[in-house]
Amino acid sequence: MGLRINVLNCLWTSVNRLPDMPRSSSLKGKKMRSNGSDEASLERSYQTLQPMDSATAGKILREAKQIFDQNSVTFFLRQGTCLGAIRENGFIAWDDDLDLGSVIGLHGFTENQMEPITTAFKRGGYYTKLENFQDYVSATMMKSNIRIDWMCYRIVDDNIIHYPGVPIAVHLVTRLKKIDFAGETFLVPNPPEDYLSAKYGPDWMTPKSSGYEKDILAKIPDHPTEQKQFISGEYSESSSIKVRILDIHGESVHGALVRIAGQGSKRTK
Repeated sequence: MGLRINVLNCLWTSVNRLPDMPRSSSLKGKKMRSNGSDEASLERSYQTLQPMDSATAGKILREAKQIFDQNSVTFFLRQGTCLGAIRENGFIAWDDDLDLGSVIGLHGFTENQMEPITTAFKRGGYYTKLENFQDYVSATMMKSNIRIDWMCYRIVDDNIIHYPGVPIAVHLVTRLKKIDFAGETFLVPNPPEDYLSAKYGPDWMTPKSSGYEKDILAKIPDHPTEQKQFISGEYSESSSIKVRILDIHGESVHGALVRIAGQGSKRTK
C-alpha cells in the first residue's frame, strides 16, 4: 500500500518519499529566473536536488578554501563531500551540494568570524544566507549553481550535532586529517572512517543513492519530550507533532508505524 505523509514539525520517516518542497515561500508566485548565484538559484537547488557538475564543484570548493584560508578559518569536509572524498576520491555522482564544517570553540574559530566570512563570499560573487539554530549556525553560499552548506557547530555534551540530530563525538574533529582531493589539500575528521560510520552507519562503504536515510535515522538517539505526543490517522490541531497519513485513495491510515526522529516509533490510531 502506498502512503502519503504530510508532516508538520520535525518528522523523518522511511515511508514513501514526498516530492521535495521549497524551504521557504519567499519566491512563491514568482518566476524562478536565476543566474546560478542568487536566491532563486538557492531555492531551485532545494526543490530539484540536481546533482552537481563535478568540474564546477571542484572549482567552487577550491575557491571556498581560498576564502577560508585568507580569513584564517579552519574548516573540514563533512557528510556527503567527506564521504565522496574518502570512499571514491571524487564527488558522489548524485550529490547536490558541498558540505563543509567548522566548530565554534575549536581551532581558534568563533561565531564573530562568520559574518566576515559570508561577506568575503559575497564579494566573490556568491549569494549568501545565514541562519542560527540551537546546535549550529548554518551559512549557505550559492554560485554557479553550486550550493555550499557550511555548518558551524556548537559543542553539546562533547558532541557536535549533525542534521537531523546525529551526535558526532567532538574528538573526531579536534585533530583534523589532511587529504589530497579535487586538486588541493583539505581537512577531514580524524579518523574519517570512524566519522563516516558515526554519521552513516557501518555500511557507509556501500554506495546508496537512496535508502541511506534509514541508516541515518537509526543513529539519532531518542529523547522523548515531556509534552504528550499524539499521532493519528486524523489531523490534530492541538498536538505538538501533527501527522496526516493517507493511502493512495486519500483515506486515513490507522495502525501505521511512524518513526519520529528523536522521539521513537509510534503507531497511528
